[in-house]
Amino acid sequence: MTATKVTRQDLAHPELSYKIVGALYSVYNALGPGHHEKYYQRAMASAFKDAGINFKEQFSIPLKFNGASIGRYQLDFLVEGKVILELKKGDKFSKRNIDQVLQYLKSSGLQLAILANFSSDKVSFKRIINFDVAK
Repeated sequence: MTATKVTRQDLAHPELSYKIVGALYSVYNALGPGHHEKYYQRAMASAFKDAGINFKEQFSIPLKFNGASIGRYQLDFLVEGKVILELKKGDKFSKRNIDQVLQYLKSSGLQLAILANFSSDKVSFKRIINFDVAK
């Protein structure tokens, strides 16, 4: 079987996004619905390790004002130093969760985050883009 080559160049980090989304589906297919978010997170860490994907879990980034750190954000995952992955449990994407991920992107200076929801019948995801960062 040959590997699928992602060719969309209009997407930020297309190959890495494809791998992350594949890991999300692998975890959901194996575990199914109804688990606590922390168990999906542990399974994602295991899936990343198995796939040879570099990641940092519960990665802390500063929130700054006038050059001074005024707080910290905790990312669920920083994948390959390029993509934030934030996991949630729920049936829909809330504005609050989307705004949270946008703040993570702005504070980190990264371009792409994937917000994933493990729901009662599927895993779904949204790609969140920081348009302030050039491709």
